Amino acid sequence: MRIKLTSIMVDDQDKGLRFYTEILGFKKKHDIPVGEYRWITVTSPEGPDEVELAPEPNANAAGKAFQEAMFSQGIPIAAFEVSDIAGEFARLTARGVAFTRQPAPAGPVTIAVFADTCGNLIQLYQPNTR
Repeated sequence: MRIKLTSIMVDDQDKGLRFYTEILGFKKKHDIPVGEYRWITVTSPEGPDEVELAPEPNANAAGKAFQEAMFSQGIPIAAFEVSDIAGEFARLTARGVAFTRQPAPAGPVTIAVFADTCGNLIQLYQPNTR
């Protein structure tokens, strides 16, 4: 058993797809109409055949309440590993990404947190080398 797909709720699938592809740099893998919504997945260009991320509509009231509670409490809903957190911070800041936490040491990693414009906080982390 292994993880191949995970979802993240977004308030608008088009906006989510634009943010995760045009701003973060992920690549669109699937975009299939499914009734009122779409089955969309994106992947990392560094591992296109690894884990897919699906920006799911937050149309469910319980899901939307969870998303809003996590955001208001400052809790990231997902974490993405990077090899150069300072470089990613600079790149994303230049693209207008709003960080709620600048890169800072946190035990065995350095972390930063940003808002994805779709209702979520996302954590970046870089393992510290010794």
